[in-house]
Amino acid sequence: MSQHHPIQGASWMLTAGLAFAVINSLTQIASIHFGLTSTTVAVIQYAIALFAILPYLKTLGIRRALRTDNLKLHVFRVFLSVIGIQLWIWALAYPVPIWQGIALLMTSPLFATIGSGLFLKEKVGTARWGATLAGFVGAMVILEPWSEDFSWATLLPVGAAFFWACYSLMVKKLSSQDSPSTMVVYLLLLITPFNILLAMPDWQTPSGGTIWVILIVIGVMTALAQWAIVKAYSVADASFVQPFDHAKLPLNVLAGWLVFSWVPPGRLWLGAAIIIASVAFITHWETKKPAKVNKI
Repeated sequence: MSQHHPIQGASWMLTAGLAFAVINSLTQIASIHFGLTSTTVAVIQYAIALFAILPYLKTLGIRRALRTDNLKLHVFRVFLSVIGIQLWIWALAYPVPIWQGIALLMTSPLFATIGSGLFLKEKVGTARWGATLAGFVGAMVILEPWSEDFSWATLLPVGAAFFWACYSLMVKKLSSQDSPSTMVVYLLLLITPFNILLAMPDWQTPSGGTIWVILIVIGVMTALAQWAIVKAYSVADASFVQPFDHAKLPLNVLAGWLVFSWVPPGRLWLGAAIIIASVAFITHWETKKPAKVNKI
């Protein structure tokens, strides 16, 4: 039985949130100030992250982890993740203000709930459907599609959330047959080739020491963030760790304010509160299900 270390779990998840705040701000600097295309940034970011996390890959036993009867499904799973990454980095490059992007990205579990009911044929009760609908109401509060200032670019984070939800559903489907190490190894090995294919039409070779320092930091921080998430879930219960993931919103808002002087409007906090409450309810509902089964 795994031990539960709440302080370690919370610390690792907060570390991941801080790393993502740094990544997002530096990614916007690379695109806005240095003019790099989002696809170029994605290739270099994840290539560097792959090299940084190679020691971790070796501990998983790469050859053993590569054994699977679901190769095509793993390729499709990683492709979904890559589309999500591209849409997200495109949003940052546009630029969509980080406070808006992160809040909308948090709708991903809501899309996953819809997908689990429609495609995995899981039973989604009235309470979860209600929470999901409320979450999308929160997203509308943040988006304000009825406003004159509305831009279609603000839908890019929603698109990223959708594709990452599809990725999560594929992980859920494949986890009954393949180990977590197989999931991680295929993700990290395939993500860079996919990114290269998407970047080739608009490839830009970065020039200058400053931009390369920024890109290297982005890549290393990406590896750190992924490592921290794995560590968080390995040392503490998932139901305890998950709420700390919401800290990425204030951390990214702070980073956006410090770097770009972006000040979020009041509607952000109202919409984000609705989304977080909806996701928290769905997460709590999911953690209750095994307990109910055990009592039978």
